[in-house]
Amino acid sequence: MSTLHTATPPALDDAPVLAHYVRGGFVESAHRASVVATGPDGAHLLALGAVDDPVFPRSSNKPVQTLAMVRAGLRMPAHHLAIASASHSGEDFHLTAVREMLASVGLTEGALQNTPDYPVNDDAREAVLRSGGGKLPITQNCSGKHAAMLATCVVNGWDTTTYRDPSHPLQQAIAQTLAELTGDEITSTAVDGCGAPVMAVTLAGLARAFGAMASAPAGTHEAEVADAIRANPAYLGGTGRDVTALIEHTPGLIAKDGAESVYAVGLADGRGVALKVADGYPRAKPVILAAALRRLGVDSPALAQLEHSPVLGHGEPVGAIVAVNI
Repeated sequence: MSTLHTATPPALDDAPVLAHYVRGGFVESAHRASVVATGPDGAHLLALGAVDDPVFPRSSNKPVQTLAMVRAGLRMPAHHLAIASASHSGEDFHLTAVREMLASVGLTEGALQNTPDYPVNDDAREAVLRSGGGKLPITQNCSGKHAAMLATCVVNGWDTTTYRDPSHPLQQAIAQTLAELTGDEITSTAVDGCGAPVMAVTLAGLARAFGAMASAPAGTHEAEVADAIRANPAYLGGTGRDVTALIEHTPGLIAKDGAESVYAVGLADGRGVALKVADGYPRAKPVILAAALRRLGVDSPALAQLEHSPVLGHGEPVGAIVAVNI
């Protein structure tokens, strides 16, 4: 049996403890995380952990990927641009939008190459199971991104069968846009959970990218994507999702959650925030983000939803996940 030898990046090794899992007043577990906030000029306003070392942003990259596709000629209604940037919950309105995107360029869901999965939303997943259905590409949370990738290929006359290849013109355009907005060199490329390439940048670079998109002047492609996200937060996430509530209830803000416990936020004044929990477990992610936003003076009723993280004992709250050292 072969052994995979890897070097642990400083962004994980040097991450401080930023959340406690508290049961009955006793700290049962702790989560290490790195978090950064950047100003409109890209300078650090807050830096905890090795925030200038690369990480895979996972789905937090999606709004930047959508920007690259808009720059490459993708023209879609705002709610389609939002679901292109989404890790959607697989509710009926999400699936309708994905099918509309594909149909607009003469394709069907059979062209999707993302990994089949059940919907994220509990009710939608149970409906699939009750009907005897199985995992499908369209119900997987990245189908909007993949539909937009296919549409961009059609618009440009690019091959639609190899769009996931890192050397494909689509992925090269995405890499160029990601490097430009983050100000980073892309140090690693791998395969994301959905099958598309995922490219490593620094947490600080990710924060800079989101700040730039959220504060972009009207009429720019950056503003087009940011405005689409702001106007359609349910398409970016779904019913009950904290990312949807955060965008919906915080004027000017854009945000995107990502796998392995990544979160990125852009504020209308050009500030950006990005974080990663070192162990990849998502339960502390929204709590840490809420604490970072409060430290920056952000006032939003959605922060209470992010902070709501009861620890249960016999079905009753006996503690909570709490942010520390922020």
